[in-house]
Amino acid sequence: MGFPLRLPIPDAVVRIAQRLETAGYETWCVGGAIRDNLLGLENHDFDLTTAAPPADVRRLFKRTVPVGIEHGTVAVLDSDNRAHEITTFRKDIKTDGRHAVVEFGVSLMDDLARRDFTVNAIAYHPLRHEWRDPFSGAADLDAKLIRSVGDPNWRFQEDYLRILRALRFSARFDFRIHPRTLEAAKANVQGLAQLSAERVRDEWFKGIATAGRVSKLVQLWVDVGAARIWLPEIVGKREQGGGTSALENLPRDPVLITAHLASDPASLLTRLKCSNKDIERGRAIGRWRDTYPDPKHLAQVRKWLSEAGDYADDLLALPSSPSPLSRVVAAIRAAKDPLTLKDLAVTGDDLLAAGVRPGPGVGEALERLLGEVLEDPARNTRDYLLSRV
Repeated sequence: MGFPLRLPIPDAVVRIAQRLETAGYETWCVGGAIRDNLLGLENHDFDLTTAAPPADVRRLFKRTVPVGIEHGTVAVLDSDNRAHEITTFRKDIKTDGRHAVVEFGVSLMDDLARRDFTVNAIAYHPLRHEWRDPFSGAADLDAKLIRSVGDPNWRFQEDYLRILRALRFSARFDFRIHPRTLEAAKANVQGLAQLSAERVRDEWFKGIATAGRVSKLVQLWVDVGAARIWLPEIVGKREQGGGTSALENLPRDPVLITAHLASDPASLLTRLKCSNKDIERGRAIGRWRDTYPDPKHLAQVRKWLSEAGDYADDLLALPSSPSPLSRVVAAIRAAKDPLTLKDLAVTGDDLLAAGVRPGPGVGEALERLLGEVLEDPARNTRDYLLSRV
């Protein structure tokens, strides 16, 4: 792969680089934007790496945010309040597989040598339009290959999350993983158990959102052994005959796809420390995905919509949903058929005025009335419902 003469670096990034270089600090563009532009993918989120220590970066720019100051990363805000990350040249001097202690004051070569994969270890000078590719990342882009920088075992042991990043990049770009890199990923997979649930969740969700084929991402997680450690409900469902063939037709919603894949969605989402809202959503999907109504019986469909509530659309998106059901649901919604207590033509106050005694009996009466209305929406009139009371 030949390097282009220039990359479309945003003006704000060029101005930041100019200020750093004028102050005497070597500065280069690095990271995913370089890789993506070489692949012909639009990405204008260029990160900078520089010889300037973090304190000097903050001194040179008025508006900064110390987003990762312990690792040398400072965000500089431009006139549009867009953040541009600047990281000091660094190398790892100590790591436990989750966190690294870094040393500043090193060279660009040292900085590129600590990066995870060759395709992410390419640098471009935004002012001189020069390239640095000491680990043949461009050749690996050409060969559609994910390969670790240096010894893959050491790279993964520095930060086990890199195993999951390899799987994500492979699924996103449809690249092969270099045999030695893949072998090292499998050999070090148990180290994933040391990672925080939040980091694993973010990598899994990001993988679902960016994969060319989600089924490939899932297969990689299973083959390498990552699913056995963090997503055992997916492995169990696959062994019981739960397939992934319908994955590509699902919306790219990480919670929905995870719930579809898992035998116990709530348990998996809880392990990944998802929000309570997402866990409840997964629990509802797990509960309802095998109990769809008969689309030919409108009363059944209305009752199902009433009980499934906000989760009905998730259930309709699943491959287990009967094909005519979506059309029937759309017709019911278009007709504005009453489906919940708030849709009833009477309220609890109306029942109290009609003589129902205060207490649980009011709610029970409303539920009975809703049941009648779900059977026949024409019954949803004040006179009829009060007559039933």
